[in-house]
Amino acid sequence: MTARRKTGHGASAQGMRCWRTSHNGENYFHPCPACGKHPPGPAQARLPAGDPLLVKNPFQDAQLPLSGKGLTAAASLTAAGIAHAGASILDEDVSLPVAVLRESALRHNLQWMREFAERYGMALAPHGKTTMSPALFALQLDAGAWGITLATAPQVRDAYRHGVRRVLMANQLVGKANMAIVAALQQDAAFEFCCLVDSAANVDALGAFFAARGQTLRVLLEIGVEGGRAGVRDEAQAQHVLDALARWPQSLALYGVEVYEGVLRDEAGIRALLRRTVAQWRRLREAGAFACRPAVLSGAGSAWFDVVAEEFSALAGDPQALIVLRPGCYLTHDVGAYRDAAERIHAANPVARAMAATLQPALRLWACVQSRPEPARAIVGLGKRDAAFDAGLPVPVLRHRPGDAAPRPVPAHWRLAAMMDQHAFLQVQDHDDIDVGDLLCFDISHPCLTFDKWRHLLVVDDGWRVTGAVHTFF
Repeated sequence: MTARRKTGHGASAQGMRCWRTSHNGENYFHPCPACGKHPPGPAQARLPAGDPLLVKNPFQDAQLPLSGKGLTAAASLTAAGIAHAGASILDEDVSLPVAVLRESALRHNLQWMREFAERYGMALAPHGKTTMSPALFALQLDAGAWGITLATAPQVRDAYRHGVRRVLMANQLVGKANMAIVAALQQDAAFEFCCLVDSAANVDALGAFFAARGQTLRVLLEIGVEGGRAGVRDEAQAQHVLDALARWPQSLALYGVEVYEGVLRDEAGIRALLRRTVAQWRRLREAGAFACRPAVLSGAGSAWFDVVAEEFSALAGDPQALIVLRPGCYLTHDVGAYRDAAERIHAANPVARAMAATLQPALRLWACVQSRPEPARAIVGLGKRDAAFDAGLPVPVLRHRPGDAAPRPVPAHWRLAAMMDQHAFLQVQDHDDIDVGDLLCFDISHPCLTFDKWRHLLVVDDGWRVTGAVHTFF
């Protein structure tokens, strides 16, 4: 039996907002049938005061069991159970290797990105493919995110099952099975979904499929660049897509324009692509092509969101534009490509510079030294099954010898030379103080490909004591 849904309103800096409680008891924003208003665009949107999601710890789920690597020796565990047990990484209560999230850094990064978006008057739809973690989705939504971005239909279904009710799928929806997944979710009138289109062939396939089911699918025109990923390359391609959309008024609705700038590496080229995207959005508005107001204008991966905000800011005060930024890796950050991007952003972007603080690495790995077969080499129990390696190997930052008062920074010359499936080769010097049984803490590069190697990650405080856990659904 479906539980009776309740509705309500709440005031915010952006005016009235509407919410509804779903069948699983979670609250979400929706276009209210009473007032006809959509939820606020910029990131100030919050759940109603006193909502259980505001007081419930998302890291202490008492229902879903934990299993696999990176846990204590207890036979049966939940996130709430491992938190209440008071397990400590430093006291060797947890089987290593383990992936951990520093809660203080997570909350710092949430607040930082929220403030950045608010200062530009833009909304956030963080890319959920980075973590695929419902607990972290809830954290981001509670911090004001407009929705969650995802990449595939199965990801959308998993997010929906865990309470997400607004999804921007930053990808084309292709294939009948994937369309069927979305069609099933759209039977819930409270579920808001849009995907990308860049070809007449895909538009016609979508139009026929959803017309046969009596549904309307919301789509965004994707703008691309020569040599890049998907997206229309020029006006002629865009017009072919628009002509196809006109053939399916009963089943397809153009809700805006989207771009992914991360396929480019030079700032000048990125700005040119973004300006072309804004120009396309304006032409479509002038032609009355959008099916809704405000119409979406969306872009921004994790490396160039500042440039996207700068280029899209010309429309930030336009009541007919809803600007949605989609960075995903900001929540956990890293010490590789995204640290380099953060340094560039802090130096070049006036809003980021005025905010003083910057993003912090929240995702770290702990592992044991299991062998020192040569004076200049130690073997660590950490491998490609545990950490990303496509954008740089993990970087050792702390060493802890059980019994010591606290971890210590590692010498600057320590580095990983290579990784195998379960082993990492740490280069040290002959007389360095490192022994079998020492615990090493690593920063990582590219959070996405570390998250997907773990069924769960432990949440820790600044003393490395476990305060909860988050599940992933890859």
